[in-house]
Amino acid sequence: MKKFPISLLVAVALTGCIRQPEVSREAFSQAMNAYLAQRGDLCLAKSAWPIDVTQHEVDVGARNALQMPVLERLGLVSSSVATIDVDDEGTPHRMDVRRYALTDAGRRHVVTRRAADAASTAPARSDFCAARLSLDKVVDWKLNGDANRAPRTATVTYTYRVEAAPWTRDPGIRQVFPVVAGVIRGAGSAQLQETFAATDEGWGAVDLRGS
Repeated sequence: MKKFPISLLVAVALTGCIRQPEVSREAFSQAMNAYLAQRGDLCLAKSAWPIDVTQHEVDVGARNALQMPVLERLGLVSSSVATIDVDDEGTPHRMDVRRYALTDAGRRHVVTRRAADAASTAPARSDFCAARLSLDKVVDWKLNGDANRAPRTATVTYTYRVEAAPWTRDPGIRQVFPVVAGVIRGAGSAQLQETFAATDEGWGAVDLRGS
């Protein structure tokens, strides 16, 4: 009788134990809804407050130097002058900066995201967010990998709806946050993609697995 390596027999056995989830628009819509419920916030990558802006950043037109005054004009942040210590190639010196802090109105748009795995010890993450996305419809999907080997993944293409904060309608916001403006403008028509992996519980978003 022909003998097979134990590793191969174990791999075959494990493959047979993994139930492949349903492949359908309904199954991927359910997975997309679950994903967007956890990761549907459109945020500005401003998680550490207060934010200091130096004169050099103002002179070169750095991102925060352009964006923070617009947020201040809309009442979402307030500014003051602060003095900080700077290490300039080993030589310490003091520098005045423009320091921006969230106002009460701004704090209402801070979203704290905890790890998807309840047992995870990863710290919660917060960010300043402008809108929230939800599923409009699943447009298409592509299965990746061999159907006879687990796990496999699927790339889902979808359109979305947007619930945006009122201040995102300000022309200044659209100018200094062009990506945010583009996402909001694309609601119902622009197509995004997300990758899901097959699990025993169904399709799970790949970027949630390590969170």
